[in-house]
Amino acid sequence: MDFLINFFSKDSTKRILLFIAIIIFFYSFQSVFNLFLLTFLFAYIMNSIQVLILKRFKNVTHIKENIVTIVLYSILFSFIVFVIVKYIPQLANQTKSLIDRFSEFKFSGNSNSIIQKYIVDMLGQIDIKSYIKSGFNVSLQLASEIGKWSVNIFISIMLSLFFILEKKVVMQFIKKFKYSKISGIYNYLAFFGKNFLNSFGKVIQAQILIALVNTILSVITLSILHFPQLVTLGFMIFVLSLIPVAGVIISLVPLCLIAFNIGGLAKVVSVLIMVAVIHCIESYILNPKLMSSKIKIPIFFTFVILIVSEHILGMWGLLIGIPLFMFILDLLGVKIHD
Repeated sequence: MDFLINFFSKDSTKRILLFIAIIIFFYSFQSVFNLFLLTFLFAYIMNSIQVLILKRFKNVTHIKENIVTIVLYSILFSFIVFVIVKYIPQLANQTKSLIDRFSEFKFSGNSNSIIQKYIVDMLGQIDIKSYIKSGFNVSLQLASEIGKWSVNIFISIMLSLFFILEKKVVMQFIKKFKYSKISGIYNYLAFFGKNFLNSFGKVIQAQILIALVNTILSVITLSILHFPQLVTLGFMIFVLSLIPVAGVIISLVPLCLIAFNIGGLAKVVSVLIMVAVIHCIESYILNPKLMSSKIKIPIFFTFVILIVSEHILGMWGLLIGIPLFMFILDLLGVKIHD
């Protein structure tokens, strides 16, 4: 009995139990989890941009925080409307065109090269239509989910806007719980919140920036290589770039098939070189630059985390599985950084 009392009186035990309760809560209410995560992402990214702008211009001129926030969200809303009006129809049409094009795709070749002839015969046995559809599966599912979550996205943007406009007032209000009858729970939640910002927030922010740079470099290179349907391919690359390691492998399937169709093995080699160069830029320049320290997770564990997180959280698991794992390791005091 004394052992149980001592065990449950420990801070570490209380933190673990509260953390488990939080996980159960969000898992039981998936819609609340989606809204919370979207609100957090918008608030974290927009607040980071706001802080960066204020720091850069503080020595030049004095700018009020709320003015910067309103301008940033005006740009965000304008960008969303622009994308919906201009690029969403293109994305749908180009995706349908690309899938229809490969539905009738046949590998054939009269090359004198034994290697190329062997590859053509081997690829001729593949059901191209199913592989192309599976290659775009992640991005199309996410696009479908975004369509279903349009209300959640709008609500999360508005909530993040109100939070940033009143973040000082909100923080002062939250601190009142520190001296209330639930001060113990407040202290633990504050501990979780601080670790969540320092680990999950920074990793997901870096992940989004890296995916954006990868997409820009890839689209530029693909346009030089005269690839068709760049809007669809760019969207696919951006979504898959958010998935560590596995995203690169998945994106190679449709890219290599398109390359082989428009230029044979030479074009496939060009795509492989492009992916290798961009991966080197990501590994040796972007990761060390955008993250406070380099994250080292064995590839085996990366795939295990992605499989488990996708099973538990669905599509979100592929995008936030690694950052969430980093957050849990940080809570447990496991140091895997340089």
